[in-house]
Amino acid sequence: MSRPLTFYEFFAGGGMARLGLGSAWRCLFANDFDPVKVATYRANFGSEDLRAGDVWQLSAADLPGQADLAWASSPCQDFSLAGGRAGLAGGRSSAFFGFWRLIEALNAEGRAPRAIVIENVVGLLTSHGGKDFEALCGTLAKEGYSFGALEVDAACFTPQSRPRVFVVASRDPRPELTGDSPFHTPAVRAAFDRLPVELRAHWCWWRVPAPPTRNTDLGAVLEDGAAWRSDDDTDRLLSLMTPAHRNRLSDGTVGAVFRRTRADGQRAEVRTDGLAGCLRTPRGGSSRQTIVAAEGGKVRSRLLTPREGARLMGLPESYQLPERATAALHVVGDGVAVPVVRWLAEHLLESLLRDAAPAIAAE
Repeated sequence: MSRPLTFYEFFAGGGMARLGLGSAWRCLFANDFDPVKVATYRANFGSEDLRAGDVWQLSAADLPGQADLAWASSPCQDFSLAGGRAGLAGGRSSAFFGFWRLIEALNAEGRAPRAIVIENVVGLLTSHGGKDFEALCGTLAKEGYSFGALEVDAACFTPQSRPRVFVVASRDPRPELTGDSPFHTPAVRAAFDRLPVELRAHWCWWRVPAPPTRNTDLGAVLEDGAAWRSDDDTDRLLSLMTPAHRNRLSDGTVGAVFRRTRADGQRAEVRTDGLAGCLRTPRGGSSRQTIVAAEGGKVRSRLLTPREGARLMGLPESYQLPERATAALHVVGDGVAVPVVRWLAEHLLESLLRDAAPAIAAE
């Protein structure tokens, strides 16, 4: 029987990358700074592998053995289209360099991970006209990695619109794992085209297939027994919609609503395509999502519950969420969709790493 593949999980949040990698993988080390996420991680996975604290306070000596994979879902606010677009030099996203100095130190000791996944918002591809993505690619190449990017929307797997970029880097790129993929989106191709010739030489067009067609919609994740708002509160919400949006709410419709600030004031905008909008942490981007349901000529509304948010991220029902709704939504809204990680692991990472994986002690 082959040994488990091993990984380090940086910016681990609630451990969603760990869940997505699954039982064929063994966590050697995990790190996060946020106390709510740390508590949630420990509630679900225990404390043995997790080191709480600032990534800048870690050294290579804190990292056991040599992991097959380092997963880094580094803070994305400075790359987000909803944020200030400060780029790699931004305050939050500069945490990436706290992570990368550890990879450099491990490489100097001859125990750098054989593969790295860097997950972030799609804005990473275009931040500062593509210069931040170019800098990231140059950083990877300097340490001996080949790399490629995939843009995957969680909507392929769960009823949530959540496009993310996954930069997969390898020290052994394996040409047989390259080819066409639906995740080589126009944004990814444009980012490649902007790279200088010397970095394109390190590029891998990873071959990851499309998943089967998703067979669930937003209505399928709703909790039974959740409390709906009063008719007056719903009427106030509907008054913020334009006629075009109100007309989407025909009988049998379940939709997701965000409040937006537009030129003519605050508006409520509903999508009724069976998808929730992208989950966010309660403090950032758009406001917390509202669910609306139309039946028998009447529209009801309420806030999305934490468990519904967890389902939209592909988390199992057994996953322990914080008791406070704001804390729970903070954890799930700032994570990576579990089924996306599983798909990448199954169709790329495990093939990339399984053959001739070195048996290196993890003490």
